[in-house]
Amino acid sequence: MTGSVKITLDGREIEVEEGRTIWQAAQAEGTDIPHLCWRDEPGYRSDGNCRACMVEIEGENVLAPSCARAVTDGMVIHTTSDRAVKSREMVFELLAADMPAAKDGPDDESAFWGWAREMGISDEGEARLPGAETAPCHDVTNPAIAVNFEACIACNLCVRACREVQVNDVLGMAGRGAHAVPVFDQQDPMGLSTCVTCGECVQACPTGALMEKSLMDTEAKTRVVAEDALEVVKSVCPFCGVGCQTEVSVADGKIVRVDGRDGPANENRLCVKGRFGYDYAMSPRRLTRPLIRRDDAPKDAVLDMSKDVSELFREATWDEAMERAAKGLVEIRDADGGGAIAGFGSAKGSNEEAYLFQKLIRAGFGTNNVDHCTRLCHASSVSALLEGVGSGAVSAPFMDAEKADCVIVIGSRPTVNHPVAATYFKRAAKRGTKFVICDPRKQDMMLHAEHSLQFKPGTDVAMLNAMLHVIVEEELYERDYIAANVSEFEALKAKVAAFSPEEMAPVCGIDADELRAVARLYATSERSIIFWGMGVSQHVHGTDNCRCLIALALITGHVGRPGTGLHPLRGQNNVQGASDAGLIPMSFPDYVPVTDPEARARFEDAWGRPLDPEKGLTVVEIIDAIHAGEIRGMYVMGENPAMSDPDQNHARGALAKLDHLVVQDIFLTETARFADVVLPASAHAEKLGTFTNSNRQVQMGRPAIPMPGDARQDLELLIDLGKRCGMDWDYAGPAEVFAEMASLMPSLTGISWEMVEAEDSVTYPLDGDTQKWVIFDQGFPTKDKRGKLVPADLVPPDELPDSEFPMVLTTGRLLEHWHTGAMTRPSDVLDALEPEAMAAMNPGEIARAGLSAGQQVTVETRRGTITATLRADRDVADGMVFVPFCFFEAPANMLTNPSLDPFGKIPEFKFCAARVRSGEVLAAE
Repeated sequence: MTGSVKITLDGREIEVEEGRTIWQAAQAEGTDIPHLCWRDEPGYRSDGNCRACMVEIEGENVLAPSCARAVTDGMVIHTTSDRAVKSREMVFELLAADMPAAKDGPDDESAFWGWAREMGISDEGEARLPGAETAPCHDVTNPAIAVNFEACIACNLCVRACREVQVNDVLGMAGRGAHAVPVFDQQDPMGLSTCVTCGECVQACPTGALMEKSLMDTEAKTRVVAEDALEVVKSVCPFCGVGCQTEVSVADGKIVRVDGRDGPANENRLCVKGRFGYDYAMSPRRLTRPLIRRDDAPKDAVLDMSKDVSELFREATWDEAMERAAKGLVEIRDADGGGAIAGFGSAKGSNEEAYLFQKLIRAGFGTNNVDHCTRLCHASSVSALLEGVGSGAVSAPFMDAEKADCVIVIGSRPTVNHPVAATYFKRAAKRGTKFVICDPRKQDMMLHAEHSLQFKPGTDVAMLNAMLHVIVEEELYERDYIAANVSEFEALKAKVAAFSPEEMAPVCGIDADELRAVARLYATSERSIIFWGMGVSQHVHGTDNCRCLIALALITGHVGRPGTGLHPLRGQNNVQGASDAGLIPMSFPDYVPVTDPEARARFEDAWGRPLDPEKGLTVVEIIDAIHAGEIRGMYVMGENPAMSDPDQNHARGALAKLDHLVVQDIFLTETARFADVVLPASAHAEKLGTFTNSNRQVQMGRPAIPMPGDARQDLELLIDLGKRCGMDWDYAGPAEVFAEMASLMPSLTGISWEMVEAEDSVTYPLDGDTQKWVIFDQGFPTKDKRGKLVPADLVPPDELPDSEFPMVLTTGRLLEHWHTGAMTRPSDVLDALEPEAMAAMNPGEIARAGLSAGQQVTVETRRGTITATLRADRDVADGMVFVPFCFFEAPANMLTNPSLDPFGKIPEFKFCAARVRSGEVLAAE
């Protein structure tokens, strides 16, 4: 865009930005032109194939598709001339003649029928055009989407949505002429294809040929929820850290549709969870009444999920439940001190809830024993980032992959865990960005990669130090940048001298020449950026892994500029915000150390209470302290340690041992079954609050549906419990809590509740009125403004395979399920897509072991056993078994190793020794 041009549109001279299309120019002036194969949204190109948007241009013999024709200076355009109008009407008449009548079709309120009715075209319908074949498919094999190709006009928009916007490459066109129709893969039914159910095709379709089942009677193949019956609420997705903005459509108090909104992080796109996983909030399994443990239901470390809630608890009034919850905690505090209490807050809740939760534990009970799921996700990343660059936040947004020349993705499977972020990666790769994908397992992103490094599990430091060795040895580092911004370079140089690619190749399993090529590509590219996930952080050497990544960025100067930087992709929707708000045991809000006397005094003045000067215990340390008799009471809000903690026999034994456990949640989770008091709380779709995504975007979540039964708002419960525990709290709502947060957190300087409410998304920090997407451009927030290099040595996994346990167990997520499954398993759609507990192995490994895909197998480690269905997966390396941790029927964390990274205190979820045997063999033994 270099300037503007002047055109005449329907007799009016207007000025238009150069490069805009006629359709866009007309739309900006309030002139509506019909359109079917075009969406004015990021990622969509115009095809001009439906001819529904034709206009007349003076001096030209033929009409032009307004969506595909760019304006030029002096152009005179007529959108309402007889010739243009008649042409568009003819297109709609012909298309309507080859479709069912509106009342018999899937969506009589589709964009197509809206335009057709405006043109006076009958929606009653006649027989299909003579000679045209009946559409081949009414396909309802997908749990969320109905395929109604009798309404298809072959506009190709769904294909572009799939191939070019989401870059999933599932949809294509088959047939020719009047017989052309979209197909899935090799003409498979949708439910049997490789479709990932992102729903982009549904959001794009102008006729209802692809449509949400939630709006349809699929047997009658007609729409049953009218558009004018919907109330649309603007909100934000409740799942991963991408932070997609959404439009939530509600009818009769229930969510019936979720569409993507044009937010900075998603540009209208969603994944299967964000679009179709909303029904968990309306599940009949929701908690609706406060519960108190029955006197005849003692706690047992062995969790029996078959027991009905009535066997474990009795219903109570809110006053009785809140009084019982508070009294138990206060009695422990008064008898043994605040150190005998611990709190697990939630990264699924709002910023305001996270802030108030940690304030209650710190100011109300006098202890720093407060933590949340970041300890199990990115604790080592935050530890290394604070040490190296003085901030735990990402330095650039994931959208900057499109600005980079080279992108390294390590220990992350974006298409599974961050699917919408992955769309930016895949689109960048198609435009020429060089991707390096590093993962012990194969993955989808390797199809888009310049280099795919399938390294041996647990050898990250060997591989990364070899790359650092090349950059130092070949003097590919940025001398001037290092001199001005980086300390300890000589120490790093000395350390990596012993890590030549030739020495490390047999250690990490990557050829020396490949290591050298990747190092050169990263160092010599003008703009390089690194993304990583829990495959990096969840090791006993997780902090060392992150130190190496930080060193790569610092010595090459790939930080502080667009298209460069360090970005740990966050797992939960508000793990960034919860950490920022102080929901961690060693820091007050904004990562201020609790051991800093001056900082502590500032919070003591603000909160009016003396505060603990010592670091608190982390998640796994708290479990150990319960077994040691040091912690007797816990308050858990929205976390599920009975599923998420490693070595679950040990963790569940601790929960059973507690004298008093208060659990605040929306379902009777595995953890809630150990509780003395259960407080039914609010789902994401029922609350007002701010959430901070992986990009540092503070975004507004809004309530869309009422809470079930007697459930109460989480923030309201925190305030009530705080008062009963002696706090003089009188917050009127989340806005007042946010204002208090902002007054104590420099990162939020200049950001008000009203600003977030008005703009929906505000990225911190603000530079005046400007949101800073890229930080560290003026040095680092350390005492000397310099980044610090911390050399890393080889530290092996805590537990290596041996003759007894010869395989490596690794754990992770599935596309359809999230975290411990507490929200996604109650979703009918998501559970239908991935309903069965499984363990995945390479087909060759399965054959060598004498096993068969589909059979029941026992996966065993030194801590426990589970039984799951064996799945063949070519992505899994030989000698490895992968188990997702979302299935309570086969909880992966029954097996995992609780050994901790010494710096981040994160468990080694990604590596332990295991064996796999057929269920029949184990039973016989």
